[in-house]
Amino acid sequence: MTKQKSFTYKFDYNSDQFNFFVNETNFYAFNALIKNNSKFSFLYGPNKSGKSYLSELWLKKNHAVQLANNYSLFLNNRYNILIDDFLSFDEEKVFHLVNNCILNDISILITSNKKINEIQFEYFDLSSRLKTFSNLEILNPNDEMLITILTKLLVDRQFIINSNDIFEYILKRVERSYQGINDIVNKLDILSLEKKRQLTIPLIKEIL
Repeated sequence: MTKQKSFTYKFDYNSDQFNFFVNETNFYAFNALIKNNSKFSFLYGPNKSGKSYLSELWLKKNHAVQLANNYSLFLNNRYNILIDDFLSFDEEKVFHLVNNCILNDISILITSNKKINEIQFEYFDLSSRLKTFSNLEILNPNDEMLITILTKLLVDRQFIINSNDIFEYILKRVERSYQGINDIVNKLDILSLEKKRQLTIPLIKEIL
């Protein structure tokens, strides 16, 4: 039987704080960044844990500019700065930006998948500066967060859920992480399109 071709899509979401699910895994980070206006912040957490989404909320709230290929833009301007995925940038440039923010009282948010003490810094002074920041963590997902993420991802991909047993079946067998939930939904989406079938436990068994 010829399979239907499937294509990889990127889904765009409106970065609205009411769409950001808050519970004990991210409550402190959310409050510090969105409710309490933490000025110098370092946000870390697992991959797919919502760091970029939360950072986008912070960026809009603070009228900030995200660092990309625009380093020189920040040297002579007082823009609040978002540095998303810190490890993908040159440390020396980040060091100068951090110093500039501290000296001029400019808000800055830096995100990473790693805690500061897990990073091998080339610039010790940068490590020292970042340790003075508000260090905010998104914890590994608990049961409430896992079911919420799984539900949202399945709904976003327009799966029809005919039984709550599907959620229980997936959560008992999938890697219990943000990345694990995203990976299984992506695989189910592709398989469902290829076989032109709705989401059922027999379909899930083909993957898990």
